[in-house]
Amino acid sequence: MTIAIIGNQALMPRPFQAGLNLWSRTDGRAGSPTWSGAANAAIVPADEDFSTCLEILKLETTTSIRYMRRTPMNPGNYLRISARVKAIAGNLPQVRIAAFAGDASGENITRVNQLGPVVTLPGYGQVVEVTAIVGSGRREGVDMPWGRDATFGHFGLDLIGDNGGSIRIENMVIEDVTAAFLPSMLDWVDVRDFGAVGDGVTDNHAAFLAADRAAGNSTVLVPEGQYYIGSSLSIGASVRFVGTLRMPRTARLALMRSFDFPTYAAAFGDETEAMKRAIQALFGYTDHSVLDLGGRCVHLSEPITIPGSAPGLTAFANRRVITNGQISAVPGPAWNTTTVTSSGTYDPAQALTLSNVANVANIEIGARISGNGVGREVYVLGKNVAARTLTLSQALYGGAGTRSYTFQRYRYAFDFSDMEHLSRFNFDDVEFVLDGKASGVMLAKTGNMNCFRDCYFTRPKDRGITSIGSACQGLLLARCDFLSDEMEDLAQHRTTIALNINNNDAKIHHNRFVRFAHFMVAAGGGHIIEGNHWFQGDRAQNGVRFGGLVLTQPNVQCNITGNYIDNCSIEWTNEHNPYPDFGENEYSFGGLTITGNTFLVSNTTLGFSWLVVKPYGTGHFVHGMSVMGNVFKSLNNKIQRIEKVDTTFADLNYQRMRNIQFQGNTFNGVNTYVANPVDISHTQATAASRWVLTINAQLPFNGQARNIESVIARSPITNSAGARISEMPWVQTQLGTTGRQVAFNWTTPTKGSLSFRVRVDNPD
Repeated sequence: MTIAIIGNQALMPRPFQAGLNLWSRTDGRAGSPTWSGAANAAIVPADEDFSTCLEILKLETTTSIRYMRRTPMNPGNYLRISARVKAIAGNLPQVRIAAFAGDASGENITRVNQLGPVVTLPGYGQVVEVTAIVGSGRREGVDMPWGRDATFGHFGLDLIGDNGGSIRIENMVIEDVTAAFLPSMLDWVDVRDFGAVGDGVTDNHAAFLAADRAAGNSTVLVPEGQYYIGSSLSIGASVRFVGTLRMPRTARLALMRSFDFPTYAAAFGDETEAMKRAIQALFGYTDHSVLDLGGRCVHLSEPITIPGSAPGLTAFANRRVITNGQISAVPGPAWNTTTVTSSGTYDPAQALTLSNVANVANIEIGARISGNGVGREVYVLGKNVAARTLTLSQALYGGAGTRSYTFQRYRYAFDFSDMEHLSRFNFDDVEFVLDGKASGVMLAKTGNMNCFRDCYFTRPKDRGITSIGSACQGLLLARCDFLSDEMEDLAQHRTTIALNINNNDAKIHHNRFVRFAHFMVAAGGGHIIEGNHWFQGDRAQNGVRFGGLVLTQPNVQCNITGNYIDNCSIEWTNEHNPYPDFGENEYSFGGLTITGNTFLVSNTTLGFSWLVVKPYGTGHFVHGMSVMGNVFKSLNNKIQRIEKVDTTFADLNYQRMRNIQFQGNTFNGVNTYVANPVDISHTQATAASRWVLTINAQLPFNGQARNIESVIARSPITNSAGARISEMPWVQTQLGTTGRQVAFNWTTPTKGSLSFRVRVDNPD
């Protein structure tokens, strides 16, 4: 800063004896009358206290003395103006330091104080020092705060009070005392030194910018007080907040060198507000793609929404990360679920529209819809109040009709549902401590490649992560832990869901999900579900178990590999199809690969199965399914079989099954071994020309015996007399009312033992 560099010597006014033409009788400006030649002023060459000094006889109500040369004023600097005076004769006046505050154009800044403290002279011959401090900031000890607009001053004295007294004045002294206010100019600068006022009202935007420019590599200090900033502010220096800020919601604070949550928390004094401001800056192209929570536990008193954080933001697709901290929901009404019941008309021809919706204005975007004919995890994606229509995330299976529906709007710690598009947003190493008060994260309406890594979702109230549209496209969920708020409840009483997917290509890797109603409800296809552990048991003996993973797209093209699937099933449905009956222009159940998983169940009923196909309409079949290299184990109670068809709505069309592979699996505590193709041995003790066998257990889904791939004689085939028969039988499949019988036909009655390989499907 200029004054600090040039030193005090450059600030000192010329002594009186150098000429009184340098001293003005008014404000100090050029052209003003001077004391040179004044009848009531004289230079005293020798004074016992002052040596050479100026003596003035006070004749005016206010007698002014101003140095006419400009003393420079720079933001952040403080000057001490002083003079020693004494009364010689006559009336005793009062004395004060006084000045003219000039701006860059040379005009007087009339709004600032230009008068120092008044000093009353105590008596004749007694030396009194009169002082005042002038500076840019409103600091303790500063008598005349001039702000950042003052560029120079004309400094001097005023004599006030009674006229007729003679006063002697030693030479004026002007000193740079900035160091007394800023102990180390190399460490920090104070925003008050640039005119900032912490009254919560004055707009300090320009003062903060000036402090930022002056700081360089130093730190900007925001001292105690509340500082109003009226528009968006970007600070390039590091910042230390003792006081707090107040800003309009639309104004953005970008802390370029201090972009972390602890600094924003200090800046706004409230953690919820700080998170809103930090999110706003994160989306604001601040040269930072990562918001570091600094290991802090952030206590949220309400959901973080985009309108509440970054008004007007509708789309964002650059990588952004929130990392390294904990999000905690503070109990309060802001987390309460809103429930609306309303009627609406559904037409499958407009699969994602609900029309003629009563009370549509009160139904929120992001509300979950439930009711007759509604599959799991269907959400309101959009609404048109004037047209009384809602846009849905998934179709309804219940067919055309007008029905009553319930709409529940859960509250999420982070709610992006107001955004049309959000892609490449990451939560990394964040714990969501929801404690049954709030849900976790609601994604935007559209987007792709959003990511959660190394996160913990502890006891979400209703949902962990919710997709109301297609922002789950390519979702990556890796190494996360989800703990239900319903862990002590029986499985049949749980309602919380960790995750739902509406679109394709989710990557769910190495996560853990504990005791939810479902760990994931997934529409779409192309998912890779690998290395996870999800379990849903309870304390009940002979307890019922439900779907842990629910797949709602029939042709799912999904890989489920290397998971630990504990006390729950994989449920495969078509509940999001507006025409749930099979149509010839669509695919039925297919494209599912289940390999290398560990399946465990304990204390359940005989009828439990790990793999459940549940068609919501008629005519469906399985065409492309691989279940290979898995381990199935039941503890305490045995179960009948590992797979089944839930015929609540319809059974499968077993005559169209094809390309099903059940091989290399291990069974423990399971009554029925299931494979396809399956090898069966049969011994015919009584000679017969037609051997009829029922195959009603070993084939997947207890399906029909559609093909016999091979027949091998395990013993001599003989006639009733014991003579050997060398012919091969011809076979028949899909016999009987259920199609589960096969027949071996001979030209003569025979007996003996055969092994044959039978399939539930056509292999291609």
